[in-house]
Amino acid sequence: MADIAHELARKKCAPCEGGVAPLTEAQIRPLLKGLSGWAQEGIKIYKEYKFKNHFETQAFANAVMWVSHREDHHPMLLVGYNTCRVEYWTHAIGGLSENDFICAAKVDALFEI
Repeated sequence: MADIAHELARKKCAPCEGGVAPLTEAQIRPLLKGLSGWAQEGIKIYKEYKFKNHFETQAFANAVMWVSHREDHHPMLLVGYNTCRVEYWTHAIGGLSENDFICAAKVDALFEI
C-alpha cells in the first residue's frame, strides 16, 4: 500500500454536514495518485474490484458496508456477478472530501486481506 494510502487508511472520517468547500483539483490529485486503481469521474471517485465468483463479490460488498457503517460515510455500490464498483463522494458538499479518500483507502485495505 502506498504511503498516502496507508496514512489515509489510519484516519477516521470527520462528520460533514456541509458548509465547507469540496476539495480542489490541486488537493485531489495527490490523494488520487496515492490510491491504486481509483479514478475520478465528475464529483466522485470510483474503483471496480473483480472476483472469482458471486459469493466473493457479495462478501466484499458486505465488508465495504461494515467499514462504511463504522466511518458513517457510505458509498454507492454497483454489484454484479463477479464485480463490485465502489463510488465515493460527499453528498453534503456536492463533491469530494478527505472522507472519500479515507474510505477508499480502507476499502483497498479490505481487498488485501
